[in-house]
Amino acid sequence: MNPLLIRGGRIVDPSQNLDRIANLLCVDGLVHAIDPGPDQLPEHLRTLDVQGHIVCPGLIDLGVELREPGFEEDETIASGCSAALAGGFTSILACSSTSPCIDSPGAVEFVRQKAIQTGLHQSSDHPMVRVHVIGCLSKDRDGEQLAELGLLREAGAVAFSDAPRPITNDALLKRALEYAGMFNVPVLNRPNVMTLSRGGVMHSGRVSLILGLRGLPTEAEDLAVARDVRMAEATSGRLHIGPVSTMGAIDLIRRVKRRGIKVTASACPHNLSQDDNELRSFDSKFKVHPPLRSRRHIDALVAAIADGTIDAIQSGHMPRAREKKMNDLDQSPFGLASLETTLASTATLLIKTGQMDWSAAIERLSTAPARIAGIPGGSLAVGQAADIAVIDPEANWTVSGQKFASLCPSTPLDGLNLTSRVEHTIVAGKVWSRGG
Repeated sequence: MNPLLIRGGRIVDPSQNLDRIANLLCVDGLVHAIDPGPDQLPEHLRTLDVQGHIVCPGLIDLGVELREPGFEEDETIASGCSAALAGGFTSILACSSTSPCIDSPGAVEFVRQKAIQTGLHQSSDHPMVRVHVIGCLSKDRDGEQLAELGLLREAGAVAFSDAPRPITNDALLKRALEYAGMFNVPVLNRPNVMTLSRGGVMHSGRVSLILGLRGLPTEAEDLAVARDVRMAEATSGRLHIGPVSTMGAIDLIRRVKRRGIKVTASACPHNLSQDDNELRSFDSKFKVHPPLRSRRHIDALVAAIADGTIDAIQSGHMPRAREKKMNDLDQSPFGLASLETTLASTATLLIKTGQMDWSAAIERLSTAPARIAGIPGGSLAVGQAADIAVIDPEANWTVSGQKFASLCPSTPLDGLNLTSRVEHTIVAGKVWSRGG
């Protein structure tokens, strides 16, 4: 693979507190130099001219449902990786929501090998998304018996979670945090008290009452977060909560962080703009999880991301097959495709509105997720892997789920205009280009 010079872009790397126009040289799949001199340029150099574009560490997602094996009608590892590249993601954490679920070393190895094979089926210069595996926290994801965390870690799992199912067993969560702490691996939990939310279709509030739809009460998330942070304090385990969507959850997280408890949290872009009024259409594309909340919760979430209470932005990618989302609202599953809109949603809702700058956004989308998951990435420092996203910050485009690389065309953003778009995604020096 020939060396690559990314020329004339605005390099934004929060890991180095770097934000300036510069050239970036990649050699042998690694970042070799920033603003190299003429004597540093090797022969047979490829050049990518990106004037007017932002060059940043590749995005990293803390929880993507790839659905293979078992639910290939929703998504496959190949289609999910294609969607990730289109969205600027160079590394993703694959959730355990498969059949069989990822509760054995063999299941971990299957996903890892399938991802490698997917890359090998592409041309030799095509980038391959780095797929990291989240192992089940409980056997069969039934929340009763702890999975063999040590064996899963040895097989390559980088985190433990039953998401999108929450851990409802208090004793199990406490043991999991204690065991995972021995391996310095995070436990990821989606906060939800199922006895309060079971059967819910949308945010519980005035709109759900008017529509006669069973609601998902905010207390279900608030109470789960309260328990989770108390368990983290008791065990000193590495706990990541998310995605979160309520004012109560945000308030709890903000307070425990001030007390020095080691907890991180994430949120999804779809919870930052549209509110529960969208469900008046009874269109299943708006049936997502966490659900679209009321405007008060949205404002609180935006403020929490901006001030750092929420550490990371994750896509919330929960693909479900077209025919499943065509059912009536109460029968349709929660789900959406969001890998390809996460960056643009963040730019449109947070950067364009002045809530944060590009450096803070890249911190939430790349640097912080790498730190939370304990995986390489999130930095363009010399010697780091050349995993890079090149973004056109002025691009304006209209979301069309029918054009997604994902097998799932359902998105609550369908038809909306967004600002900013990923033009190139580079993994280990190999370049994916939009339209290329």
